[in-house]
Amino acid sequence: MTAAEGLRAPTSADSRELEGRVAIVTGGARGMGLAAAHALARRGATVAVFDLAAPGASELASTLGVAADRVRSVAVDVTDGDQVHRAFAALLAERSRLDILVNAAGIAPPTAFEDISEAEWNRVLAVNVHGTFLCCQQGLPAMRGGRWGRIVNFSSTAGKTISTAGGAHYTTAKHGVLGLTRHLAKAYGPDGVTVNAVCPGLIDTPMARALLPEEALERATRSFPVPRVGQPWEVAELVAFLASDRAAYITGAAIDINGGDLIV
Repeated sequence: MTAAEGLRAPTSADSRELEGRVAIVTGGARGMGLAAAHALARRGATVAVFDLAAPGASELASTLGVAADRVRSVAVDVTDGDQVHRAFAALLAERSRLDILVNAAGIAPPTAFEDISEAEWNRVLAVNVHGTFLCCQQGLPAMRGGRWGRIVNFSSTAGKTISTAGGAHYTTAKHGVLGLTRHLAKAYGPDGVTVNAVCPGLIDTPMARALLPEEALERATRSFPVPRVGQPWEVAELVAFLASDRAAYITGAAIDINGGDLIV
């Protein structure tokens, strides 16, 4: 899958509802993170992608279809507090605001429970939970100062049941993301900040294809009410909605986008 696959082409129906907003998307170099960055940029936001494998700025601008001055690409390990602090501080120094934070960085090793090493357990929780914590902690002061903010955390179907392909550490981490989301929503709603989680099911991303071959993906989705794998742009449209004024009365929610597999 190339970087641009899974992105919805802009249409005449696209609004500019996020014009002037500044957004950070972690894990935004590929998959659902990249699709989320694309959806926000299409709606007028300036988007900074924080990712271990951050693409070149010109490459990112081309992929997102926006001018180079409306994107930033920053190599960041979200598990490293110093790196996260420096990346946020640099963006805030340049833009003087942060309106939207999308925590999409995540890993999902399929290791069987009895084979998970302590180091691997710690790494999965560090990327999925600790990274989300660090980024929220750095981003919230600016949002509170502006009396407006949108945080969208990536949980998963695994956060409500168990993982289809990832290991027990991934399931544990995604449950943790939901707990953090609810706590922050309760604490910061009075400051004009909403905090929500999206819970994707099987989505056609490089991570999903690394975990499950084509036949396994098709077999898994046959029983879904919508019997197919989801597309990254479909998740991105939900993220963009939650990042907008239209979702001002939604906070603390964990919204499923999974073809209905949890009701089967």
